[in-house]
Amino acid sequence: MFKKLNITCNQATTICDKSQYGEASFFDKIKLQIHFIGCKICVMYTKQNVLLTKLYKSKATNTKRKQDSLCMTHQEKEVLRKELEKQNV
Repeated sequence: MFKKLNITCNQATTICDKSQYGEASFFDKIKLQIHFIGCKICVMYTKQNVLLTKLYKSKATNTKRKQDSLCMTHQEKEVLRKELEKQNV
């Protein structure tokens, strides 16, 4: 039975990634926690992975907010389109 709970670091990182996106099963999460008892490197990987995910999500949210203010209005697009048409004539 304990052999089923023993996983490699490669398997642990895969489960960690799946867990972040809600794709890991309950049994996989238990195997991961048992692996963490003996492997501090995988614990560090998981912490770094969580931090990177938070940073990327934060950056994506900030970009969306900025993008709304940076987008051209419909009127500005029409003016630009007309100017480009004049130059192409």
